Amino acid sequence: MDKREKILWVDDEIDLLRPYLLFLNEKGYDVFSATNGVDALEMVENQNFDIMFLDENMPGISGLETLAQVKKINPILPVVMITKNEAEDIMNMAIGNQIADYLTKPVNPSQILLTLKKFLHKREILNEQTTSSYSMEFSQIGMQISESFTAEQWFEIYRRLVFWDIRLNEAQNEMYNLLLSQKTEANTVFAKYIAKNYLSWFSNPENRPLISPDLFKKRIFPLLDNGEKVFFVVIDNFRFDQWKLVQELLCEFFTFDSEELYYSILPTTTQYARNAIFSGLMPLQIKEMFPQFWIDEEDEEGKNNFEEQLVASLLERYRRKIPFSYHKINNSNDGEKLVEKIHSLKSNQLNICVLNFIDMLSHARTESKMLRELAHTETAYRALALSWFKHSSTYKIFRELAENSFKVVVTTDHGSIRVDKPRTVVGDKGTSVNLRYKVGKSMNYNKKEVFEITQPAKAMLPSPNISSAYIFAQNSDFLAYPNNFNYYVNYYKDTFQHGGVSMEEMCVPLVVMSGK
Repeated sequence: MDKREKILWVDDEIDLLRPYLLFLNEKGYDVFSATNGVDALEMVENQNFDIMFLDENMPGISGLETLAQVKKINPILPVVMITKNEAEDIMNMAIGNQIADYLTKPVNPSQILLTLKKFLHKREILNEQTTSSYSMEFSQIGMQISESFTAEQWFEIYRRLVFWDIRLNEAQNEMYNLLLSQKTEANTVFAKYIAKNYLSWFSNPENRPLISPDLFKKRIFPLLDNGEKVFFVVIDNFRFDQWKLVQELLCEFFTFDSEELYYSILPTTTQYARNAIFSGLMPLQIKEMFPQFWIDEEDEEGKNNFEEQLVASLLERYRRKIPFSYHKINNSNDGEKLVEKIHSLKSNQLNICVLNFIDMLSHARTESKMLRELAHTETAYRALALSWFKHSSTYKIFRELAENSFKVVVTTDHGSIRVDKPRTVVGDKGTSVNLRYKVGKSMNYNKKEVFEITQPAKAMLPSPNISSAYIFAQNSDFLAYPNNFNYYVNYYKDTFQHGGVSMEEMCVPLVVMSGK
């Protein structure tokens, strides 16, 4: 141990604890002692300690009174309360005063050592264990990447990579860069899997994985048939790693009936993927069957103005004559209004809510220098999304849903990926402007750098023109025009984009929850 941590142990019977103090000294700690609260407070004022053990039952100033004064002098000093009294009110009073831990006499050396490891060496131990665990898994994940041939196998790879992404970040582990390289490798191979198999999902639909237009038929309708009151929440542009952090907040008042991943269709954008969810149709089918609800790429009109109508058409098509409500939440005001209405919505068998914040955050981060600084890494981007969820009306919405016994289904239409490598595309003025995909005619690009669909109908996509093609960026690439190339690249590099082919964009969460 390079640094000898300083422990202050306060007990009116400190002489009886000499064996403990000697034991800790041999373990590499500098242990200081006091027999009363007055002396302890003076020592805390004049010295820096790493942790304090405090007897609850002392003459003069009690342990609880000492604790309150210690927190005024040094609010961040971890204090471990030691007492003979197991009364619940004493424990509550101590916990309310922000103790770090609570031990009941007689304590033994291993308890003390475990407490010290938990509060003084947690990061160091976590870092060592994480390094060891990821080192063992690194080669296994690498083999899994090279041997994955099915949609489910790719889900498993992505789950493992997200797990290690979050864990290595929590430990601030030096192996994080190695993980990023492994994610890049995985996305490169994943893009090859999609290029080889995506079109077969439409020519052979009975063997395809769960995709956007399947959600109602295969996940929502069975719940409705079972008599559940379903609240379907679609959080726009919500990634699986963001969900894993949010899940920790929700476990207080929800149980999780199921958690799975499904594939967002291409392009992984709101216009295509979310319309597919709410219609139960692919984009080409929407345009053919409901041309009034499909807005072409070149039109300036909003591309998702008819979601409620699409849901109504879906229910009618499947002969589901049930009352439903639809709510789109674009700001806190909208969210607060929904919170107030939730109880009255129990008369509906189906309620739908679209939360747009994450998508707005992604776009705002591109435009705002301040937000780029706040969310300059994957970790910071996750943290910002979690902070929004926790401190906005969204958290209230979910609490209210739990209290009103809805069966809550949470999903998204697509994810996003942080882009860093430009790929040049030349197109005419009719070519779409998205950075992760382009649709247009007579485009010029390197075929090895993109996933191309030259016959859109085979992917159930509409063609603006008879010779239109779709191309999709892969991995962390983005599509740039040669005009003002350097400015364009500098402006969009390291922004979060969606529309293309990556695990982050295509492998998205679908969770069913019940209130506790």
